[in-house]
Formats: sequence, C-alpha cells, structure tokens
Amino acid sequence: MRTKLKGLLTLLLALVVHLSFAQQKTVSGTVTDQEGLPLPGVNIVVEGTTNGTQTDFDGNYSISASQGQTLLFTYIGQKAVRQTVGAGDTVNVAMQEDAQALEEVVVTAQGIKREKKALGYATSSVGQEALESRAEGDVARVLAGKAAGVNITSGGGMSGSATSVTIRGLSSFSGSNQALFIVDGVPFSNDTNSGGDFLSGNTGSSRFLDIDPNNIANIEVLKGLAATTLYGTLGKNGVILVTTKAAANTGGVKKNEISVNTSYFTNEYASLPEYQTKYGGGFDQAFGWFFSNWGPSFDREGTAGWGAQAAIDENGTLEHPYSTTAIAGTREAFPELQGARYDWRPYDSVEEFFAPGHVTNTSVNFSGGSQDGNTTYNANLGHLNDVGFTPGNQLRRINFSVGGRSKLSNKFTIAGTMNYSRTDYDTPPVSASRGNGGISSNSVYGAVLFTPRNVDLMGLPYENPVTGGSVYYRNGNDIINPRWVTEHIKFNQLTNRFYFNTSLSYEINENLGTTFRTGLDFYNERNTQFSDKGGVEFDFDIFGFLNTFDNNNTIWDHTFSLNGNYDISDKIGLTFNVGANARSDEYDRQGVASSGQIVFGVRRHFNYENQLPIQFSRKRNIVGMFGDVSIDYDNMLFLNLSSRTDWVSNLITENRSLTYPGASLSFLPTAAFSGLRSEGGLNYLKLRASYGTSANFPENYPTVSGVDQNTQQSGGAFGPVTLNSISSFKANPNLKPELLKEFEVGFESKFFNNRVSLDATYYDRRTDDLIVTEPLSPSTGFQFTQSNIGQISNKGYEADLGIDIFRNPDGFNWKSSVNFFANKEIVEEQAQDIIIYTGNSALFIGGNAAIKGESLGSIVGTAFARNENGDLLTNAAGNYVITESDLDGNVPIIGDAVPDYTMNFINSLSYKNWSLGFQINHIKGGDIMSSTIATLLGRGLIVETEDRLNTYILPGVNQTTGEPNDVQINNSTYYFNNLLFGPAEAKIYDASVIRLQEVSLGYSLPKKFLEKTPFGSLTFTVQGFNLWYDAYNTPDGANFDPNVAGVGVGNGRGFDFLNGPSTRRYGMSVKMTF
Repeated sequence: MRTKLKGLLTLLLALVVHLSFAQQKTVSGTVTDQEGLPLPGVNIVVEGTTNGTQTDFDGNYSISASQGQTLLFTYIGQKAVRQTVGAGDTVNVAMQEDAQALEEVVVTAQGIKREKKALGYATSSVGQEALESRAEGDVARVLAGKAAGVNITSGGGMSGSATSVTIRGLSSFSGSNQALFIVDGVPFSNDTNSGGDFLSGNTGSSRFLDIDPNNIANIEVLKGLAATTLYGTLGKNGVILVTTKAAANTGGVKKNEISVNTSYFTNEYASLPEYQTKYGGGFDQAFGWFFSNWGPSFDREGTAGWGAQAAIDENGTLEHPYSTTAIAGTREAFPELQGARYDWRPYDSVEEFFAPGHVTNTSVNFSGGSQDGNTTYNANLGHLNDVGFTPGNQLRRINFSVGGRSKLSNKFTIAGTMNYSRTDYDTPPVSASRGNGGISSNSVYGAVLFTPRNVDLMGLPYENPVTGGSVYYRNGNDIINPRWVTEHIKFNQLTNRFYFNTSLSYEINENLGTTFRTGLDFYNERNTQFSDKGGVEFDFDIFGFLNTFDNNNTIWDHTFSLNGNYDISDKIGLTFNVGANARSDEYDRQGVASSGQIVFGVRRHFNYENQLPIQFSRKRNIVGMFGDVSIDYDNMLFLNLSSRTDWVSNLITENRSLTYPGASLSFLPTAAFSGLRSEGGLNYLKLRASYGTSANFPENYPTVSGVDQNTQQSGGAFGPVTLNSISSFKANPNLKPELLKEFEVGFESKFFNNRVSLDATYYDRRTDDLIVTEPLSPSTGFQFTQSNIGQISNKGYEADLGIDIFRNPDGFNWKSSVNFFANKEIVEEQAQDIIIYTGNSALFIGGNAAIKGESLGSIVGTAFARNENGDLLTNAAGNYVITESDLDGNVPIIGDAVPDYTMNFINSLSYKNWSLGFQINHIKGGDIMSSTIATLLGRGLIVETEDRLNTYILPGVNQTTGEPNDVQINNSTYYFNNLLFGPAEAKIYDASVIRLQEVSLGYSLPKKFLEKTPFGSLTFTVQGFNLWYDAYNTPDGANFDPNVAGVGVGNGRGFDFLNGPSTRRYGMSVKMTF
C-alpha cells in the first residue's frame, strides 16, 4: 500500500512539473532609453522569483517566464518599468528618465555608494567612453578639461614626463598639493621621484603613469573637504577615485564578452618657433660662431650682407668651424675638415633634430559571470609603446589585471582585484635653461632650441672620434652638442608595480553588514642616470658620472567598517558607516653614485674613480577612526554628518592626533513643492551646502634633528677618520599639522524636459597653522627650521552647463557642455615679510613667494627700476636699470601665476552610426616667466627680430639726470641686453591660451553587417589631440605653449625654462567586442 502511494505521489509531482514547464517560455526583447538608444546593463527580474538577467551591450535580453508573470525593468537614472508577459514571446521596453529622483549612484569616500541627489557637495564623473582608446598613456592627461576645478599641467612634451594634478588650487606652500588617487578603494601612490631641485626636477615620471586608461570603468572626482573627510589627512587635496573594469562588476547575469581596443597614433611636436631665415650667427651684424643670431645676412647684398664679411668668401662659404676652433684636440680629430669650406646659409636644424614618433596601444578585456549573477570576473591585458619626437625618449608599458566578485550562499561576499604593471621610461635630461645651456645641469632643449640659423646641427659631427667627447661649432667648444646629449646623457626609470585589494563582506541581516578590506600598493622604481665623460659644461658631465638607485615604496591599507540602513518611519531613513583604518607608508632609496669615468662609454661602477652611497628612507603610520551618518526625509531632504580622527606617527604625542568633522545638507525643492516642476520649465532642483575639515601633517621627521655622515674617510695623525656633521635643519618638537577648513554651497538643476542642466558651486577654503621654513641666525649652529605661521584662503567658483541642442532618437543629436573654474589664492596671514617657497635665491631666476595680502601664485624676481613717479630708469647706455627691490625695499612682485579662469567646451554629435566629438579649452590670465620666448627674441632667432635696421629709444628717465632718455639703441641691444639678460620682469607674459584639446570622428558598423561575423560590435575612430593652440598674448613667432610645469611637479608655478615643445597626436583606433 505504501509503495503504491509513493508511486501515485511521484506521478502527480511529475505531472505538476510537466505542466509548469509547459507554461514557461523564453521571452526576449530590447530595452532602450527615451531617445531610442539601447541601454546595456538594465536589470530584469521576474517579480516574486529569483530569476533575473541583464541586457547586453546592445540592449538585448532573454529570460524564462510564464504568461501572466510580471517583468520588472530597473536602471540607474530611469523610471522602473513593469510589463506583464502575454501570449507573445517579445517584450520591448522604452524607459524614461527619472530626473526627479536622479538615481545616479556615486562612489564616495571609503567606497560608500550614494545617490547623487543625496550629496551635499560637488563631485564630477568621467566615464569609460571618455578615457579609453586615447593617444595618451597618462590617465591624468586624459582627464584634462573634463572636470571643473581639476588642473592638469604637463611637465613637457616628452612621452612619459611628469604631470601635476591639483584640485581647487594650492592650500599649502610647504607640503604636497597633489590630489590623492584611490584605485579600487585603496590609496595609490602618485609620486614623482625626479630626484632634482627647482632647476633640475623635470626629468622623472609620475607614478599614476602605471595605470592603463583602457582598464578604467569610471572616475569620480571628490573636490571639497566635506567629500573627503573620511580619508582624513590623505584627502586634503581632493580625491580622484578610479574604478577599474575588474572592480566595476557588481553582479547580475553577464554574458562572456571579449573586447579589444587597439590604436595607432603619430606623436609629433605641436609647434616650433617660426624661425627667421635672413640672418645668421654673430653679433652687431658681424659674423662669429656665437650663441646669438645677430650676425650678417644670408643675402650677399641685403641688409648687413655677407659680401662685406672677411670670413665669408665670394662663393658664400667660410672655413669649417672644426678647422677654425681653438681646441687643438678637435682639429686633430677631424683632419679631413681642416681647411674645408662651409656653406653660409640657413639650416633647418631644429626641425630636423626632432622626428615624428608613434604610439601603439592595445588592450584586451575579458569579462563574464555566472548565470545566477552571483559571480563575475574581469581580466585585462594592455600594452603601450610610446616613442617620443625627441631622440632618446620612449615609454613602454605592460599592464595586467584580474578581478572578480562572488556572492556566497552563507551571506558572505568576497571581491578583489590584482594589478601588475611594468613601465620603462627613457628620456634625455631636461632641466632649467636660460638660453645659454643648462643652469645647474644639462638639458637637451637648453641647447637645441636656440641653435643659430647658420649652424648645421644634423650635418656637423657631434662626437670626437678619438675621445668620444662632445664637439660643436663654438670656437672654445664650450656648449654641449644636443645630439651628443641624447646619446651619452640619459635617464631611465624601470618601474615594476603590484597593487591589489581584497574585501570580505558579511550581511548580518537585511539592514546591517560589515566589510573588511585590505590593500597593498608596492612599486620598485629602478633608476639609472649617467653621463659619459666628454661633456663641456659641468664637472659631472666633463668627467662622467653614473647613478643607480632603487626607490621602493610600500603602502599597506586596512579598513574595517560596519554599515547599516534603516527605515525609521515611512518618511525617514537612516544609513550609517563606522569603522577604522590603518595605513603604513614606507619609502626606501638605496643605490650608488659614481663619478670620474675611467674608460669612455663603460657604464659600470667599477669604471669610476669615486663612489658614494645613495641612501634615504622614511616611514609613517596613520591610524584613523571614522564615522558617517546620513538621514533622509521623504526623499527630499538629506543630512550627512561625518568625522575622522587620525593618529600620525611622525609628530610628538601631543600633536600627532587630530579630528576632522564634516557635514552636508541636500534639499530638493522640486520634490518638496510639486508646483515648481513643469515639463517645459524647471524639472529638477537641488540645493546643497557643506562644511569639511582636514589636516596636512608634515612628512619625514621635522621634530628630530639628524646627523649627516660622510662615508669618504680622511687621513690624519690617528689614521682614517669618518666625518659626521650635524644637519643644518633644527628640529621643532612643537610643530603642528596644518589645519584646513572649507565651506561650500551650490545647486544642481534641470530644465526643459531635462535638455538643459546647470551645476554651480562656490567654496571658501582656509588653511591655518601653515608650516613654513624659517631661516635661523648662524649663532644657533643651524641654518633653518620649520614653524607654524600664517593662513591661506582659497575662494572659487565651479560651474557645469549641459545642453541637448538637438535630440532625435532616429536622427541628429548634439550634446554640448561647458565647465568653468575660477580660483583666488590669497595669503591672509604671514609673520615674515616674504617667504620664497619655490625658486632660487638668485632673483634673476625668479621664484614663487608668499606675501601677506598677495596671491599665493605671486612670482618674484629682479625688476625694472622705477622712480617715485613710476618712470622706468635707464643708464648712460640707454638700457634699463635692473633692481632687486622696489621703492619700499621689498622684493619685487613681477607676476601672478594663478589664471583668472579656466573654461572647457565639450561637444558630442551623432547621426545614426556616426559620431563626432571635440573639446576646446580656454585658460584666461595667469602669468608665466618664459625663458623660451626671451631666448628666441634675445638671440635674434624668430621673425619678430628680422628688422635689423630698427632702433629704439626706451621710454624712461636717466637714473642720474632725471631727464627723459634720449639714447638710441639698435635691435640686438634691445632684445639681448634688455630682454634676455634684462630683469626677470621682462620675461613675464600673459599665459592665456585657447586650445583645440581633442577631436574624434567615429563610425560603428550596423548590427545587420555583423550578424554572420564573430563581432558583437565594431567601431572605428579617428582622433587628434592638441591639434591647435594659440597663446594669443605671447609673440606669434614663438609659437609658445604655456601649459608646462617648467620646474617639475611641485608647488612652483609660472615658469618656463626652455622645457621644449608640447606634443600633438593624431591617429586611429578600433574597438571590437566578441
């Protein structure tokens, strides 16, 4: 009987299952937005079940469901849609924007995700489409112009050169102002280890160069202190949150997909000076093998024609410079050139010195997941080869990353990413030059850009075949040949980097969860710097040197947090996140510096006469406790309170702890008062306000005095002695961190059926207890110390305007956006009269100074002397008088590097399968002291100097008689004496520039052409970067590009020391999916 009952039940169960499966079917369709464009990643679930899926790249989906069941479609920024399954097998859905809710989710500090409408502070987002398939391998430069308030300045046109990234100006003049990079939730070192000072710190690369832009899914920029409070002292300069593709997987059913991005670009100089071709080397229209180009004409009968020059014969030739040189070794090395003739004519030396390079960039991405959506994975492999237009410059990089996420059945979720990069960067030396070689070290641009027009740089031998040393046209061979520089003076940085993060989350219940995350960022940067002996300008290149050293940087970061989400009532919600963070930073430099090369060209330490160790290390631990609470009322009012306390290890106990509170408020009037909304008028309005704090703790060990040890032993009566000396720095045990406070207000709005959006912000940031370096009396036994003195204020405006000019789902679309940024940095309090915080004590070189009541971007230097009436003073020769102090006895302020405003105009146009985009950048105001322009004019090289008959009487009064100046001077005297070797003030120019930053034209093959191919999509794009610019307040012939960090990455601004031309790139990219 029991057996028969079991059989009957089994039969009945099988019948039920059979009937159930008979009712189920596969439902498919396409999901589009209100413009008819496909929406990838839309979540679709069968209500009341766990059955779900997502749309693919083209908006298509398929799911098993039964007739009568309801499909729920949800997507960020769109209204949820419910559709009942009918008798058919196709369900297409057109979703509508929900501007009122603005469900856009933003990743904020500590990886907390919030709806954008709830944020009481400004953020900017940059998506994947704006980052991948670009010609630049530097993610920071790809960001240029895409977020208001973010300033990106390149170190020059060298491939792989350093980049400065600041947000909302400078808040300190002693500490770093570079933004913090967070990659997949873990702090990421963006050091620039140039190893140089103000005048020679422009050779190294920045370590965010190790990130592959093709592997980035999204970037969020947190600008204000309220947004970065939970990062404590690390977030003081703003935070750039980078989410890689490996970390972007958040669940949902995924089809396995392979995407490939590959591109080829030409890399060339953006523009060179417009050199004049009428006159050659010499001075006062007489020939000479000089630096300057004020010699005779190339036209025999022209103005200052060579027909009257004794050195030039009737055939227009002169004796070869290697035959007339005063250096016997050069004459002996080139017997074939003794008595040889040399053509007196213009040569295209600078143009031929540079050669177009190329960029090849390929990235392959694998992504997918389980059918239940609980597990996802992503892997990415990238390769970049960037050959610069300057000889000896190249960047090679390999990237690999893998990551994933899995939701386990026991309420645990694990996630992690692992990244490896190998970055190999070669460059010739780039340092400061004022138009007569490098100031403190060699610079390839410092010798090539002012080559006289009669010098055949590419035709003259550059290497002595006997000694291997540099030879060049000067009679005393006292200027280095730039071709010799590119071959025999080089810098290499080979960086191997490994960074990973892993997290474990546990869902305690539906309202409460915990997360533990740990991350490591480690890089080994192997540096090789050498000069073969045979240089001519400095001892280290005359005798040769070799420096090899490793920079090892390790960051461990651990965070534990408890998060909750509760509905207190039908209208009141509460979320919170509390936790602890521990971070350890360790930097160690070890190596050897050798000098005095014995055998030319052998670059091994045993081949040098002297060796010294290179040793430096620092370590700092930071432990923090943080809390964040958000309360929302009726989805229209949002209050956020946050706080963090840091304990930092490198200050004394009394000063190593600091708490930074923050608060923000967001209010949606259009949600509170429905009468404000209308489709043809205001659609959405959010008002926001915030207050935040942070601190800048000093680096290294300023509270402890050190001892300098010289490992070179000295002989004496008691045998060899190792000398030690007390450091010139006097420790200050009472040093406190700088304290930053910021107040911010703003609004976000949408109008006219969401076709117009406007986001505006005003902020006021102040830095107190500034850490400054103070000089000490020699009687103390020290030279300087550090103290807390003064206050800086930053006040500024940011605005983002977006307009859908044309919007047609089946036709032409045009989206345009403008972002605007203006900032003023003022030194509010300052105990000292002046602090030159970056620059040189020699005022003819210039520097940036902090002076009470003045801009923090103030440029100081030698100036034109003036009398009480403001008249310029001239000397007996009719030239201007130079002074190092103004009438009040103060160091002259000669410029301000802070621009009036920055504006970017970004456009995206599309028609069916075609797309066109372009970005225009305009920087208005801001001064720059340009040695490039001064050299080109002062040496008589560019078209502005062609009129050699022109004479001047400089406006001003004689410094002795007080009478108006009436001394006439010629063209060369004006430019050479009063500009090139005049005061620093004469080199100041308005750095305003307008630039065509990017242009792209793309075409995506229609789906019907790909149906029988393995491709899911195939897109071709032609792109160009930095195609045109105009620094319209500088001399036209200079073709000068003021976007240059002329003294490297740091706090120095407004300087150009012959840093070379910028880069222009154009080419094609292909993106395909499988």
